[in-house]
Amino acid sequence: MSVPPAPISGPVPTAPPADDAPLRIAWLIYRGNPHCGGQGVYTHYLAKEVAALGHDVTVFAGQPWPELHDPSQLVKVPGLDLYRSTHPFRVPWPHEIRDTVDLREFLLMCGAGFPEPYTFSLRVRKLLRGRRADFDLVHDNQCLGSGLVPMMEEDGWPVMATLHHPITVDRDLDLQHTTSRLRKLTLRRWYGFLGMQMEVARQIPRIITVSESSKRDISAQMGVAADRLHIVPVGVDPAIFRPLPHIARVPGRLMTTASADVPMKGLAPLLEALAKVRTERPDAHLVIIGRAKERSKIPALIDRLGLTDAVQFVSGVTTERIVELYAEAEVACVPSLYEGFSLPAVEAMACGVPVVATTGGAVPEVVGTDGETGLLVPPGDPSALSAGILRALGDADLRARIGAAGRERALSKFTWHQSAVGTVEQWRIMLEDHYRAATTGTTSTRSA
Repeated sequence: MSVPPAPISGPVPTAPPADDAPLRIAWLIYRGNPHCGGQGVYTHYLAKEVAALGHDVTVFAGQPWPELHDPSQLVKVPGLDLYRSTHPFRVPWPHEIRDTVDLREFLLMCGAGFPEPYTFSLRVRKLLRGRRADFDLVHDNQCLGSGLVPMMEEDGWPVMATLHHPITVDRDLDLQHTTSRLRKLTLRRWYGFLGMQMEVARQIPRIITVSESSKRDISAQMGVAADRLHIVPVGVDPAIFRPLPHIARVPGRLMTTASADVPMKGLAPLLEALAKVRTERPDAHLVIIGRAKERSKIPALIDRLGLTDAVQFVSGVTTERIVELYAEAEVACVPSLYEGFSLPAVEAMACGVPVVATTGGAVPEVVGTDGETGLLVPPGDPSALSAGILRALGDADLRARIGAAGRERALSKFTWHQSAVGTVEQWRIMLEDHYRAATTGTTSTRSA
């Protein structure tokens, strides 16, 4: 059940900025990885496009740091960085424990928990205390740490958030794909932060999410009132993700962006589908943007399916190279069991590559109509996925038509400029609501 928004206290704000006045935003991202997870990509482009609209965005970020178009926007909020890719679950040196927040971060990790959202929210609250005059609004990018509540209740900040999709889905899918009792116990401990995030999300008065599917699931699974959730889709940069007609398609080339270690991304069903496809199309092969981590089950699956020479992992390459790989592909695959949106789908579409995707979560909202702007199949069904891939590989006219229609859809509905415009509109409504609540005790009924 949803709870009322956190009460407004602290200093009474001045009137909200005029509709044409630039806004000053403190943007929070507890983990800014620019190459995976989506949140670092989201922050990079939103900060860039919002600044292009004339507003000021300061990004308060934890490790790994996001890569920003304007590095001067970044304020580093260092934690212990216990999950760095080169040394995950590391034990910090004693001199690194600077205060009780650091100590709590380390102890929670030792108990198999994931403390970063919690400890980041405490650190950033301390940084922003006393800076109320410097920013109009705080925008949290799916940290939802408990430090946000006193920022609203005691410090007087108007706080909004982006919630891309409910992490309850990730937890449930991870548990479904695990048979080990010990592993299930460890996963439940790891996802323990969800209780905090659900409680905090219920108290934030206005939340952006990225699709109708995410809105429904956040409301149902996290108990957030539907009237506090407002849809602003994420997007693509059409100047970067575009067709490259001078690059020839490679016959039989499939491409996907999928983590080998996240069941939700559906890489295992895609590999099973590829094995089926190759019985009719021996030239079919797959390029995966990502990498198989140590102790991953995916390499063994590739070997068991006889796909060792038909699968290539690509990681650590530039965005420009990724666009070139799209240009080489005949078909892009989005095999996800669930997505709150799907950046890989919209990026492939913007490149003019025909997409074969599942109906998991919000993927159909992105891809559009089956047979017109993409081919859609049920999630987790290798036979259906292989049939869709074979249909696309076997019909050059279909690929050309779907690729062109998909690009038109992506550019008309899903660009970062449109995301920035929609986000700024939500900020202005939030500021009006905050001022009204602080001065009269009532809130707006605007639903934009």
